[in-house]
Amino acid sequence: MPYLFTSESVSEGHPDKVADQISDALIDNFLAWDPESKVACETLVTTGQVVLAGEVKSAAYLDVQEITREVIRKIGYTKSEYMFEANSCGVLSAIHEQSADINRGVDRKKKEDQGAGDQGMMFGYATSETDNYMPLALDLSHKLLIELAALRRENKDIRYLRPDAKAQVTLEYSDDHTPVRIDAIVVSTQHDDFVKAKSDKAADMAKADKEMLDKIRRDIINILIPRVKKKYPKYKHLFNDKISYHINPTGKFVIGGPHGDTGLTGRKIIVDTYGGRGAHGGGAFSGKDPSKVDRSAAYATRHIAKNMVASGLCERVLVQVSYAIGVKEPMNIFVDTYGTARVKLHDGEIADKIASLFDMTPYGIESRLKLRNPIYSETAAYGHFGKEPETVTKVFTRQEGLKKVEKKVKAELFTWEKLDYTEKIRKAFRLK
Repeated sequence: MPYLFTSESVSEGHPDKVADQISDALIDNFLAWDPESKVACETLVTTGQVVLAGEVKSAAYLDVQEITREVIRKIGYTKSEYMFEANSCGVLSAIHEQSADINRGVDRKKKEDQGAGDQGMMFGYATSETDNYMPLALDLSHKLLIELAALRRENKDIRYLRPDAKAQVTLEYSDDHTPVRIDAIVVSTQHDDFVKAKSDKAADMAKADKEMLDKIRRDIINILIPRVKKKYPKYKHLFNDKISYHINPTGKFVIGGPHGDTGLTGRKIIVDTYGGRGAHGGGAFSGKDPSKVDRSAAYATRHIAKNMVASGLCERVLVQVSYAIGVKEPMNIFVDTYGTARVKLHDGEIADKIASLFDMTPYGIESRLKLRNPIYSETAAYGHFGKEPETVTKVFTRQEGLKKVEKKVKAELFTWEKLDYTEKIRKAFRLK
């Protein structure tokens, strides 16, 4: 029987994502200046205020206030009327040294003996329903907001957009789990108060709000949607004239961002991963260095899952791994191919073979995926998975006495999205 499935995304200006991006910018700066840094930092953002907290073990000293302000500036909170603005907001740092009790469970004389930074279970997922092996509803939700942010920065076709926004896509699937059409799209975007009422009378104010909301609805449907269809033609066939559009369904959305809703690091873990598909172990990613397996092992299981599907071993798969704090070997590796495996093996037997192909110790993951590099700011908005691997040169600056010092770091982004194990998997499972 056909069914509906929904996923959501949030923009880079959403308060929780502002917090994630600040936390990951701190991670990148610590790793740029000291690759052995151990960092676990949280960020809170609210009206005119940022609070930084967490634990750090690093040889690097950073101006965390300026790093924070630069992130906020880049997102687009640069106007005083937003009630949260890069140059004027307060930045309070309560970052302190990492607990020695935690550190002794991670650091070892030999790096290869490094223990897991925490206990817990992590999941990776992949599906053949998109070219990037991501669930389609989530991928579309991300794409809508990426284009909406691009329209905001261009400030040409739509001139009233503010940074905060959310999107949600509902897909109809056929009996064989194939997406056939978009059933509904929800977009809520913060905006300027660009239509003023003639008076304070309720009727005049309601008329102005309706005129404003009608224009936003027209612009989203007639400017944003065609732009997404044009830029991502592989999804064009899913759009139809029966889509239910809900554009700013609560009405006016002028008050938003950290002024409208307090933001915290790690509150958008489903947006960050698979949009509700597969499973989630519960651990957030942003603000954690790669010794924290919440992050590194989740990247590693995605790497495994994506290569399994790309190799032709299965059409979709969920991979689980779990750890004990201070112990380097994982407690288990679990595989669920949802009955889509193309080999005559039980999922438990598939898991055993996969375990022999991938080193899932914390050091093995860090080395294989090159995680001790400043690669995390790019993950902190629009999902940690499904993006193209690329090598970039990033520039970091810090104040040393009276002079500003600059450092260039060549970093390979999204290594866990590489399809570099497909041949090994094909060989191990004798796939043609």
